[in-house]
Amino acid sequence: MESETLSPARPRWRRFVPLLLLVAGLIAFFAAGLEHQLTLESLRQNRDALERWVDAHPVLSALIFVIAYVAVVACSIPAASPMTLAGGFLFGTFEGGSLVVGAATLGATILFLAAKTALADLFRARLGENLRKMEDGFNANAFNYLLALRLAPVFPFFLVNLAAGLLGVRLWTYVAATFVGIIPATFVYAGLGNGLGALFEHGVRPDLALVFEPRIFLPLLGLAALSLVPVFWQRR
Repeated sequence: MESETLSPARPRWRRFVPLLLLVAGLIAFFAAGLEHQLTLESLRQNRDALERWVDAHPVLSALIFVIAYVAVVACSIPAASPMTLAGGFLFGTFEGGSLVVGAATLGATILFLAAKTALADLFRARLGENLRKMEDGFNANAFNYLLALRLAPVFPFFLVNLAAGLLGVRLWTYVAATFVGIIPATFVYAGLGNGLGALFEHGVRPDLALVFEPRIFLPLLGLAALSLVPVFWQRR
């Protein structure tokens, strides 16, 4: 009789390691006092040195910016808005906005996968049939729902990342909806960042709530509503 070789069961605690590392990164950020560095005031004070360094090392500076932005989003550090403005300021509207869209999508995907790996099964076991119904309803049109949530920045970015992971959204659906959905608001901020130099010279502080002004928020809300039209059409 041949003996069957069974692979050892993977310890359940390992599923929490990626999420715990991201939480540790968030704690380390505040413990090191870095929240005082990722601000517009810090950018204003160091603008000349940063511009010279970016001009001298364009590729390396873009890579460092992307890595830093990925870490900010993955660890849910509340510095994405000033970082986006800094991207527009240092690299221009198009290049800075493009770097931000790519980095934000990657960082959000890391958090999504960490939450899905660590918490989805526990969440599903606790809520049982209620969660299955919610998952089925959401995942039937997951791309449209996520796209609407990204286009209209009403809910916190990190909260949408976590919720999508808990609801079992497919990876590529999540990535595609996130990438497309964050483009409009990102380029609004990158465009504002591109004009920071003039604002700094006149001592004017940029308004980070710009995206919620009616002239910008209402078109974003319209795009979000438009993305849900296929869902309503299908239900009718």
